Amino acid sequence: MPRMKAAIFVEPGRIALDEKPVPDVGPLDALVRITTTTICGTDVHILKGEYPVARGLTVGHEPVGVIEKLGSAVQGYREGQRVIAGAICPSGHSHASLCGFHSQDGAGTAHGWKPLGGWRFGNTIDGCQAEFVLVPDAMANLAPVPDGLSDEEVLMCPDIMSTGFSGAERAGIRIGDTVAVFAQGPIGLCATAGAKLCGATLVIGVDTVRERLEASRRMGADRVVDFKAGDPVEQIMALTDGRGVDVAIEALGTQATFEACLRVLRPGGTLSSLGVYSTDLHIPLGPFAAGLGDHTIVTSLCPGGKERMRRLMNVVASHRVDLRPMVTHRFKLDDIEAAYELFSHQRDGVLKVAVTP
Repeated sequence: MPRMKAAIFVEPGRIALDEKPVPDVGPLDALVRITTTTICGTDVHILKGEYPVARGLTVGHEPVGVIEKLGSAVQGYREGQRVIAGAICPSGHSHASLCGFHSQDGAGTAHGWKPLGGWRFGNTIDGCQAEFVLVPDAMANLAPVPDGLSDEEVLMCPDIMSTGFSGAERAGIRIGDTVAVFAQGPIGLCATAGAKLCGATLVIGVDTVRERLEASRRMGADRVVDFKAGDPVEQIMALTDGRGVDVAIEALGTQATFEACLRVLRPGGTLSSLGVYSTDLHIPLGPFAAGLGDHTIVTSLCPGGKERMRRLMNVVASHRVDLRPMVTHRFKLDDIEAAYELFSHQRDGVLKVAVTP
């Protein structure tokens, strides 16, 4: 049986390179040979044991590659074709999918809904930090890469571009809006770019790392706020003449940033939450206006599926956004453990890493 290299979860604190059998291809599947992938903050949560997955699972959920083999029932694709698949890979036929909530896909349940059910790569099935990945429900998930686009140009589409943009889209940003984005890591930077594309005319990026504040400006932030220089809420309220922002996007996943987002919202504003929280959240009475402030709070999990991927690659191909500068470091798959050591400790100004065979 052919074997491949794969980064697997061994135990909390350890992801290691090992060998596994190359997956068999079922009728609706596609076997994709990985040409480039990356590491996500969620993978670090898995590494630390903060998010439970099965021991021996191949991690990773951001694949760029080439179709190696197609299932017997898969139509509309060809072997040798360059493709991506979203971090969220829905069945396409569950009630959740057919309602447009691919991320909450409950295929196999009696009612068709399951929280986070669309996230399968590196969660419930083997993921992408390997030489090959098996893509389930290939016709719902494989998106051909347009000619002329490099792997690194589309590397952010499967997850962080889709997630960050969804924070802006779900908030319903309108032309002329003022938007604050709390945390300028990879997701926050994409939310910043997405807010600008949606028509916001004042985008405020909030962080404390100099390199990330500089990247925020490149991604479209009109102003940046360094919370080491003072209370970010006070700084944002001063920038808006005390009015507050129309939309606040939370891209870190902490009580402090969630609460700050609520405190800078104008009455009737929208808080769009992208963070992954590990403890209960508490809503302060004052900025919540005792529940009478007409605020909207929305949450999002990365949208997936081939149509989402097609649209994101169209944005890249039209040069409306260039996310290549977010790739700050490059590693071979053989060096995946070193890549995790760098990324998990956020050393050397790392934003995203590119991992190739």
